Amino acid sequence: MRLQDLCLSIALLSLAAAPAYAQDIYKCGDEDGRVTYSNVPTKNCRKLILDPVNLAPAPKGSPRTPTPASFPKVDDQTQKSRDTDRRRILESELAAEQKNVEQARKALAEQEAMVLPNERMQGGAISGGKVQERVQPYKDKVALHERNIEAITKEIANLR
Repeated sequence: MRLQDLCLSIALLSLAAAPAYAQDIYKCGDEDGRVTYSNVPTKNCRKLILDPVNLAPAPKGSPRTPTPASFPKVDDQTQKSRDTDRRRILESELAAEQKNVEQARKALAEQEAMVLPNERMQGGAISGGKVQERVQPYKDKVALHERNIEAITKEIANLR
């Protein structure tokens, strides 16, 4: 191994072994009383002392914190009633979204079939860009309702 490669390897290993660098955070106030946070100190700034954050996941098999005895509990019948109400609400929202997507698709089809006079170029050809620009909000509305239906369907599938 050449000396240059050896030096490069040592430098890379030392960088990998170094602990993560945590930047200082400063709370700054201006003459108008506005507060900003920055990693660069300026006048009217004070350094914040923050506790380190542990982002490591809990080890597998670690004991769970038991629920306190004073924690309110719901009896099975009340929970079933709440679940039933939730299902009923989600199903009514799903039906409403399905109606909305049908209406949005109908409006989109009408707009795609229509060609406005300002969308025609000289010689009678249709400017596709102008049509797309006019029709895009209708396509967006259809996509929004389709996403809503997907989300509600997923939520219903997650119910007990």
